Amino acid sequence: MADEKTLQYTAEHEWILVDGETATVGITSYAADKLGDVVYVDLPKVGSDVAVGAIVGEIESTKSVGELFAPVDGTVLEANEAVVSDPSLVNSDPFGEGWLIKVSFSALPSLLTFDEYSALVAE
Repeated sequence: MADEKTLQYTAEHEWILVDGETATVGITSYAADKLGDVVYVDLPKVGSDVAVGAIVGEIESTKSVGELFAPVDGTVLEANEAVVSDPSLVNSDPFGEGWLIKVSFSALPSLLTFDEYSALVAE
């Protein structure tokens, strides 16, 4: 499980763990709670190029359908097949086993800190 305070965030309720030039991406527990029970996850194919802000996947729950946005420009290195097989991982462990994709990137856009994201969801 990632330390939430060391992650970076987007206003679209995604978290980003940066390790060198690889970004691991998931949705926050706030987003998972708002979605409700996740029943389906569609992720981009490994090797596909993604662009900041582009829709790259879909997360369906019993309440609604959410979109997964790319937080960085890059290439998808890995899609979490465990989440595709068991979408409930998004709810049960959003910062751990519920990660969604890993993306190779060359530059990070401006992202939110833990404190900035916490302030955003507190509004």
